[in-house]
Amino acid sequence: MTVVAHLIHGELVAATGRTADVYNPSTGEVSKQVALADRATLQQAIDSAKSAFPAWRNTPPAKRAQVMYRFKQLLEQHEATISQLISEEHGKTLEDAAGELKRGIENVEFACGAPELLKGEYSRNVGPNIDAWSDLQPIGVVAGITPFNFPAMVPLWMYPLAIVCGNCFILKPSERDPSSTLYIAQLLLEAGLPKGVLNVVHGDKEAVDALIEAPEVKALSFVGSTPIAEYIYSEGTKRGKRVQALGGAKNHAVLMPDADLDNAVSALMGAAYGSCGERCMAISVAVCVGDQVADALVEKLVPQIQGLKIGAGTSCGLDMGPLVTGAAKERVTGYIDAGVAQGASLVVDGRDLVVAGNENGFFVGGTLFDRVTPEMSIYTDEIFGPVLCIVRVGSLEAAMQLINDHEYGNGTCIFTRDGESARLFCDEIEVGMVGVNVPLPVPVSYHSFGGWKRSLFGDLHAYGPDGVRFYTRKKAITQRWPQRASHEAAQFAFPSNG
Repeated sequence: MTVVAHLIHGELVAATGRTADVYNPSTGEVSKQVALADRATLQQAIDSAKSAFPAWRNTPPAKRAQVMYRFKQLLEQHEATISQLISEEHGKTLEDAAGELKRGIENVEFACGAPELLKGEYSRNVGPNIDAWSDLQPIGVVAGITPFNFPAMVPLWMYPLAIVCGNCFILKPSERDPSSTLYIAQLLLEAGLPKGVLNVVHGDKEAVDALIEAPEVKALSFVGSTPIAEYIYSEGTKRGKRVQALGGAKNHAVLMPDADLDNAVSALMGAAYGSCGERCMAISVAVCVGDQVADALVEKLVPQIQGLKIGAGTSCGLDMGPLVTGAAKERVTGYIDAGVAQGASLVVDGRDLVVAGNENGFFVGGTLFDRVTPEMSIYTDEIFGPVLCIVRVGSLEAAMQLINDHEYGNGTCIFTRDGESARLFCDEIEVGMVGVNVPLPVPVSYHSFGGWKRSLFGDLHAYGPDGVRFYTRKKAITQRWPQRASHEAAQFAFPSNG
């Protein structure tokens, strides 16, 4: 059986110890295995990155950017292969996989602007014959730990920008769907990246702990669940590392009585059931202001949910594929069971879905609950599956209070035609990413991505301008050249610019 190898110092390093199974979610069968690194293997990657850093940090930003230009071209040329690899191991549809890759390429495009992003600031004659400037310098060896749900896009949030800033990067991708991530990293080497600047090491908690504990790793970026984000942030910062840890989400969509309901339904269908709900920006709660809105929403949603085209992810023209693993399927169906037991109204039940020809796949159909209340686990917890909950409230203020009271603050949106309502919502909602008639308010690459509350641990958001700040340190330099013939007396008062 094929074993997905590590990529260390430009070479594929085969498994020498433990491995894990990689599944085809559509069939439920093991398709390959992936090597799981021990601490010695991870140390090889760290040593490789450390040895490559001095030359890479001294490489002009324009030359680093040229590598990214070539990388972008290769990603576009190999879109079909990458999308196929994503779909085979994650289960998302080919169209969804291609969309993920395109959003990742946007971050490569942003990284191509390295000369502009890193040029710093300059002031002449801040004092008599004194010039001052700031310089953005790389940190050194940095690392990223990425989730299964976006095996192409989320790594591309991290290492292109870290690398053009002059750092060397160690990537620990999800062991559930590693092939596309490894393939993309090899394309970056083909684009001319020197050996050691990017290393890919597969693994589980042993590899994560080794990255946290390694003194050579100066910064860690993580995207995943909140408990792991909290753990990585706590353990990393106590060791003096710079840490950016993005956690879980429970994203609400507020539907006002004046909303364009037909367009809102179309938006909710994609936001709730796209990628089988396995997105940190998925809308999992629809908050309806008034029973009339809720009743109309249910009436419009039911036939569309029942009509979802669901099948093997590698097929074309589908709306939804399977969940990533059997354990993920059990988790989602367990939440549906709990919702029924806790008194929610199960309007559409996706637990018994069987896909002909793929009876053993990890499929759950689109599911809809109505009359959900805030104490139910289907409301409080991040389900990460194709489950949409409807909560009924009496006013916009009640809807906003509901959202602000939740422990997560990743993304939210409002559907309305009223500018006053939209502005109030944007101003007062305690959530990091907000959409107005936009269901998935994921910022473009030249802004930054991140939530509030227990959805983000750390001071800086991912990619964009915050990404540059995260992967660099600012150095302020003040310089003066005294005249050769002059002699200056010692000054004991604190210097000023006069």
